[in-house]
Amino acid sequence: MKINLIVVGKLKEKFLVDGVAEYLKRLKKFANIEVREIPECRTLEDEGQKLLSLVPQNSWLCVLDVAGAPLTSEEFAKKIAALTLDGVSNLTFVIGGAFGLSDELRQAASFRLSLSKMTLTHQMARLFLIEQIYRAFKINRHEPYHW
Repeated sequence: MKINLIVVGKLKEKFLVDGVAEYLKRLKKFANIEVREIPECRTLEDEGQKLLSLVPQNSWLCVLDVAGAPLTSEEFAKKIAALTLDGVSNLTFVIGGAFGLSDELRQAASFRLSLSKMTLTHQMARLFLIEQIYRAFKINRHEPYHW
């Protein structure tokens, strides 16, 4: 499976850099994962177009959105398992910048996911999302980690 993570901004805090690096390392045994960063743009629309331009063709697109569907870890794992069973082998997750997502990007998404009802920085959301992707693979393989 190929997983693309397209994000606005670079990680700045060492603890976030270290955490993301750890989960990317762990994920290598389950999937080929690539992280692409773009700088913040002047407008939400420009940012959305730039993010969309990096989404591979025929990739299932999930955007992180405060108004998206809240899923438990188990529900998220089932979603990934169902996509795999449907023959989807390329997943793309997009995390927008501090001001959210453009309407164009929201509408292009196959799925909109909310990580929490609480507000998270987009940098913190990156760590949480990568950890949840890793957790989903562990759940789907019935391997210890989740409990």
